[in-house]
Amino acid sequence: MEIVLSIAIGVLAASGIWLLMRPRTFQVIVGLCLLSYAVNLFIFSMGRLTVGAPPIMPKGGFVDATAFADPLPQALVLTAIVISFATTALFLVVMIASRGMTGTDHVDGQEREQ
Repeated sequence: MEIVLSIAIGVLAASGIWLLMRPRTFQVIVGLCLLSYAVNLFIFSMGRLTVGAPPIMPKGGFVDATAFADPLPQALVLTAIVISFATTALFLVVMIASRGMTGTDHVDGQEREQ
């Protein structure tokens, strides 16, 4: 399970970085989204991958913490998803406004000369 998640994080991060280097603004926005998904998966994996474990410990004496899931990374990832959705919407609005003002969707505002 850990190796599959590690490969998924690596592929998402590599694809996101590759798209960040592209000349079109939409590709840059998609690259930022993929990179944020990779970071979210990385944060989520820091909370120990346990299947079927409850995230809340019962009251009482000594409790084995390894039998429970860590709720903090789950809460951080949930917050990061909401924030990345809002910033993606903002980036899309800025991209549409920039396209309307300049007439191109190139990152530096001008097409390459052939």
